[in-house]
Amino acid sequence: MRVLALSLAAFWCLAVSSLYGEEAVRQREEGWERAKRYLAEGEASEAKKLAEELLKSYPKDPDIHVLVGIASLRLREVQAAEVYLRKAIHLDPRHVEARTLLGWMRLEIQRDYAAAAEDYRHVIALMPDSPEAHNNLGVALKKKGDLEGALSEFSRALALRQDYGEAWSNRGWVFAEQRRWREARGDFERGLKLNPRDEGALYGLSRALREARDYAGAEQALRRLVAASPNFVYWLEWGQLELVRFYWLFLIVVGAVFVHSRYRKNRVRRSPDGR
Repeated sequence: MRVLALSLAAFWCLAVSSLYGEEAVRQREEGWERAKRYLAEGEASEAKKLAEELLKSYPKDPDIHVLVGIASLRLREVQAAEVYLRKAIHLDPRHVEARTLLGWMRLEIQRDYAAAAEDYRHVIALMPDSPEAHNNLGVALKKKGDLEGALSEFSRALALRQDYGEAWSNRGWVFAEQRRWREARGDFERGLKLNPRDEGALYGLSRALREARDYAGAEQALRRLVAASPNFVYWLEWGQLELVRFYWLFLIVVGAVFVHSRYRKNRVRRSPDGR
């Protein structure tokens, strides 16, 4: 009887422990989903408060640290975001999202391109077949000034995913900086087939066409940009292109007038009666 009583007591403890474990998991999932919903709705402050409450119960959960880091970024709390992301990486060195976000911060906010490239290399080591990771590394290398390295990474991204419009546009701009305008034009056109509203590809195409002296094509690309965006740079480029086009027209008209006047003078000289 004593053994039976002990067995029943142990079973009861296991059952209660299981119920409490399931309840904790349920509460964690509910809190997680609510915090993500707040982020999606633009309520970053509420999302951060809720995620920080979750951390009190789950301090070693790297996903929650990343969630707080994202909310901190939305609130422009850059230093706090970096602390949470580094904590997530400390807890899970293979956490791809945390390393990707840290690389983005170094690239876009801190302008530390070498550090950003190193973070993206870590991501590639974890996910070598990720076209997004290779594209991110390519962007960091291009901003760092390593055009050949950037070209290699964008090409790798495109080898992994042919319908990657952003990578086509990014590689096109590397070709443009190398003044390889024919290759640049081809990449921009491929990118625009995938995303006709890609402003970077449209602007790049206008530059490539202008270098090829296809002023009508360049003007058409700029018109599409001006219609889609109020960016003053596009208006300025369009105005300069119009001046170039009218300049050539002006030269043609002046040349025609000059030739015609010379013809009339020669005719007058040859005519006996001066007519």
